[in-house]
Amino acid sequence: MSDVVRFGLVGYGLFGKHHARAIEKAAGGELVGICAPSEESRAAAKGDFGGVGVYGDYREMLEKEKLDVVNVVAPNWLHEEIGCAALEAGCHVLMEKPMALSLAGCDRMIGLAEEKGLVLAVNFELRMSSLWGSVKGLIDEGVIGEPEYVLIELSRFAYRQGSGGWRYDAGRVGSWILEEPIHFFDLARWYMEGGGNPVGVTGRASGGEGEGLCDHFSAVVDFEKGGYGVISQTLGAFGHHVSAKVGGSEGMIAGSWSAADARSDESVYRLTYGKNEKVVEVDLGEKRVGELVELDEHVAWMVGCVRGEREVVCDGEDGKWAVRLCLAAEESVRGVGERVGFEK
Repeated sequence: MSDVVRFGLVGYGLFGKHHARAIEKAAGGELVGICAPSEESRAAAKGDFGGVGVYGDYREMLEKEKLDVVNVVAPNWLHEEIGCAALEAGCHVLMEKPMALSLAGCDRMIGLAEEKGLVLAVNFELRMSSLWGSVKGLIDEGVIGEPEYVLIELSRFAYRQGSGGWRYDAGRVGSWILEEPIHFFDLARWYMEGGGNPVGVTGRASGGEGEGLCDHFSAVVDFEKGGYGVISQTLGAFGHHVSAKVGGSEGMIAGSWSAADARSDESVYRLTYGKNEKVVEVDLGEKRVGELVELDEHVAWMVGCVRGEREVVCDGEDGKWAVRLCLAAEESVRGVGERVGFEK
């Protein structure tokens, strides 16, 4: 492989455009191909990136371009198909969440990546955040002792429809639990990893567009050593507001982030920890916190992973765990709050 890591991008919608810009900014990365299904998106890609090959079919891009990485930013139901095709073609994969809509789909991708010795990374970009990553750093430093409980809450405006309304079609989106809450299931598992693997999920939901598309959702995740996590979301609010609290044997960590939109560069955020009268305010420095900042970080990190210089932040097994938790929560919701357990 040359010093330059050559990316092919599948998907050029709202978020796909941000991925394209992140690839262009990444030191050692080069965007050489874009696949977009609609004429309008292809025209936009040609206008934005004149020297890049633009395709209507990802298979043609895989055939004609010499690619090192395929970055998949297509609608959810296409992730497994495109990811497997890219791996079969010998390309590393940076996959948007959810990794797939089924555990079998996750296993298929994991197996192909292992068989071919390729990098499979899932874009849980919040792990790259100076805010949410610092929560994990404080846990690892032991400032609150052993973590025993985590609460992650999101309140925001309703989801956008997506191209052709796919995000409001349960068959194509999978579930709204697989949309944004999947990030918070991943964070909860990351923060609580000292407490062992998840062993069960109980979920409840209400409102919204019907089965799988609920406006209000909460879940409790039980961990092996007795700790638990709560993930809660409402889509009936305004702006975009995330908070996380981690309670331990010796105190609590609290982080919060608010903006008009998840991709806004104008946000307000805070990180503190302590117990009783002792409260410590954490200085996060001058670096901004937000989804696009973290996307840039993750794409740049992927370049290092492909070169063998860095370890993958979220691999296929992490991606599968997040899908597993979301599917279990959805199953529990359908069972009106019955707990869905996993084997230890």
